[in-house]
Amino acid sequence: MKVDGGQYRAFVGKESDSLTTVPSFMLDETAVTNFEYLEFLKKNPQWTKSKVLKLYADSTYLKHWKSDFEIPADVSPDAPVTNVSWFAAKAYAESVGKRLPTVDEWEYAARANENLKDATEDPEFTRHILNLYQEKGKYKQAVKQHQPNAWGIYDMYGTIWEWTEDFNSVMITGESRKDNAANETLFCAGASVTSSDLRNYAAFIRFAMRGSMNADYTVNNLGFRCAKDLN
Repeated sequence: MKVDGGQYRAFVGKESDSLTTVPSFMLDETAVTNFEYLEFLKKNPQWTKSKVLKLYADSTYLKHWKSDFEIPADVSPDAPVTNVSWFAAKAYAESVGKRLPTVDEWEYAARANENLKDATEDPEFTRHILNLYQEKGKYKQAVKQHQPNAWGIYDMYGTIWEWTEDFNSVMITGESRKDNAANETLFCAGASVTSSDLRNYAAFIRFAMRGSMNADYTVNNLGFRCAKDLN
């Protein structure tokens, strides 16, 4: 789906209140599914659970799959693929001529309400997202269980966490005596108690999740969707 470029107020800690500009881009309407990933594995067997290099995926990579080419019986083929590493997600995206979205692209696309305005300005939206984050087991269900957002994009909240291209990028604050010091508030959801706007709490959680990951990690409810530049 095409996401028209614009600006959004990125969560970069309490010191900054600047807008981030995001150019127009394409973003998949759903996360990559188990069936789609299975097709990728058939064409790229080096990424199967028995052959993947340990450098590119930890020991829990596709752990719930019964074999290299067998999707778990209790998980829908149309559910988002999970337990895949960043390396594997990136390889899949490249195999279909795409890439992973950046953090800014993901956050910008996810925040639009029905009027394409920043829904995080609405406290009810934040409460809704936080409630979704508490639900368990949604990653086993097929995609498109809820209405899409204003861009026509499904399931950006409450189903799975999603890899981004720059998932572990470190934001820098220039308002410190150490101009190159990492802004530690990005990596701990608990730091939100010091924020002047608690509507940022959902963003704190996402940044804490991203900041805790290494590229070879795999998690039960962590998958991905693809993006593409507009040419």
